[in-house]
Amino acid sequence: MTHQILFYDYVDDVLGRRGPYREAHLAGLRGELAAGRAVMAGALGDPPHGAVIVFGDVEPDAIEAFARSDPYVVAGLVTAWRVEPWNVI
Repeated sequence: MTHQILFYDYVDDVLGRRGPYREAHLAGLRGELAAGRAVMAGALGDPPHGAVIVFGDVEPDAIEAFARSDPYVVAGLVTAWRVEPWNVI
């Protein structure tokens, strides 16, 4: 199975700015997890400088649509994002 990974790069002060958007961001992730589209997700670094969301057998267009509507992206907390295939062995 080919997985897709959505990579996010965060603004430097994401911890101080994410508060108003966090619950909506997490609700979107929980929805993807509950639907079986996302497999796992989490922040990168301490403090976080980005995040990854691993999707199962989901078309990149659908993942890009998810990213464009993510409250963190809409609010400008994500400075860049990309989707890459991950060929799990």
